[in-house]
Amino acid sequence: MSGSTRGPATVADGPARVAASVLKADAALLAHARAQRSRRERRIVLGLLGALVIVGAFSLAVGAYSLSVPDLLRTLAGQGTQSENFIVLSLRLPRLTLAVLVGVAFAISGAVFQTVLRNPLASPDIIGVTGGASAAAVFGMLVLGFGAVATSLAAFAGAVIVACVIYLLAWRGGVVGYRFVLIGVGVAFMVQGLLGYLLSRAARNDAQGALLWLVGSVSGARWQDISVVAVVLLVLLPIIRLLSGRLRALQLGDDLARSLGVDAERTRLVLLVIAVALAATATAAVGPLAFVAFVAAPIARRAVGSGGLDLIPTALIGALITTVADFAAQHVLPGQLELPAGIITGAIGAPYLLWLLATSNKTGKGA
Repeated sequence: MSGSTRGPATVADGPARVAASVLKADAALLAHARAQRSRRERRIVLGLLGALVIVGAFSLAVGAYSLSVPDLLRTLAGQGTQSENFIVLSLRLPRLTLAVLVGVAFAISGAVFQTVLRNPLASPDIIGVTGGASAAAVFGMLVLGFGAVATSLAAFAGAVIVACVIYLLAWRGGVVGYRFVLIGVGVAFMVQGLLGYLLSRAARNDAQGALLWLVGSVSGARWQDISVVAVVLLVLLPIIRLLSGRLRALQLGDDLARSLGVDAERTRLVLLVIAVALAATATAAVGPLAFVAFVAAPIARRAVGSGGLDLIPTALIGALITTVADFAAQHVLPGQLELPAGIITGAIGAPYLLWLLATSNKTGKGA
């Protein structure tokens, strides 16, 4: 009797045991993959931090007045000579600090745009957000005679206005990534036409100053600009971190996101507002540094091997791009001639854009 009751239970338990063992194996594989990815990300972050420190040291030490490593460390500790303190602490350190901060702001802004809209072309410099900032700033400089502070405020307002226009034009009961990008590209061309008109009607000296701002440069960095960018980053980056779970849900599609309890459209709107604020703040501080927002997140995803938003690697890559570009802009040409950093970032980003367009849709089908 006992054998007859045990037999069916044993037969029924067989598939359950197999299923349980398969689930345990899958869980173990998933945990192993996550551990490997975490170790890889830590190594990449440490490598990027090391590279950023090296570039920063070169930026502070190398120039018309160069310093040795001991002299640089002594100056950073406040023990340098009067000339060393002025060159490092008053000229080079603000420039380096601003380059790092705007690199982070542009990179995270581009990463949020690309992730939320699920389109690698969805970057603030491609879809016209930074172009709106540029048009407003140039209009303020050339037509209204704005100074530095008013020009920065105009740039911020221009980015916000253009982003709102794109969002409203793209809205059809919701926002779809490819429609947002296409409308943004069209708006970007309209903005470029307005910029061309403003520059063609301006006096030569005024137009030259506006062109320098349009290229983007961190020269002439002021602690006032640095503090504004730093405060914006301190406020907005933790919010993005808190919304990272909802952002991952959005990557699965709106229907799955709603099934997980995420208000897809409201979350997308909040994240887009944050991304616009980051891009607008950085553009107001240094001008539209081309392609930093566009290339940082894809490089981070390829390095980490993740399809999601890797905030720390993305931020470090953005900072590294801007600092390397600024250092190269100062020293790539012999003599005292200095290029705007935006020329270097454009030279880096334009080939990547061409490669992306050539390889992302080889069949010629789809959006």
